[in-house]
Amino acid sequence: MLLTDNDLQAIWLTVRLAGIVTLILLVIGTPIAWWLARSRSWWKGPVGAVVALPLVLPPSVLGFYLLLAMGPNGPVGKFTDWLGLGALPFTFWGLVIASVFYSLPFMVQPVQNAFEAMGERPLEAAATLRASPLAAFFKVALPLALPGFLTAGILTFAHTVGEFGVVLMIGGNIPGVTRVASVQIYDHVEALEYLHAHRLSAVMLVFSFLVLLALYVWRPDSKKA
Repeated sequence: MLLTDNDLQAIWLTVRLAGIVTLILLVIGTPIAWWLARSRSWWKGPVGAVVALPLVLPPSVLGFYLLLAMGPNGPVGKFTDWLGLGALPFTFWGLVIASVFYSLPFMVQPVQNAFEAMGERPLEAAATLRASPLAAFFKVALPLALPGFLTAGILTFAHTVGEFGVVLMIGGNIPGVTRVASVQIYDHVEALEYLHAHRLSAVMLVFSFLVLLALYVWRPDSKKA
């Protein structure tokens, strides 16, 4: 067998994590992207900077502050403990929350760009037909921004799959709970199991290539040539 049972378990956990994070960010990121694309408020700059912060912030820094916030003495940790949920670090859902923060710009920025490229005319035309703002958003803006959503979904999923620093800080290395594929590769290297590391790394390499291939094939610009 090319991959061990632990490898397969880590791959399944990684896919599950990436899928859940992508769905959550579709819900959270869409209104943020819409507001950033259309707002003229002074707050647009600071909010945009906060959204883009994970692009330049070292993952260990983000993971450290999330660990403090979600730990037993942190504000989030105290709240979840009050709810009877316990502390989130070193749990799967702690990984989900950390990954949502870390992958936020990969969802928001492509969708924001798609909304901005759409311009005002389609919404103005919808308004002349007496469409409500909500109807114009769902029937006009969302269909026109679909390529941006495809790009955002692919990038978010792929970025979450490739996470290491944040998931290691928040989740640790618990088999079947928080040990994702990137951590599993690290474990193989630590144990000098280079053959297993090669095999799992090759799977991740092929996956990354296929993701980028799908992204470039689905880009609207590629269909004009």
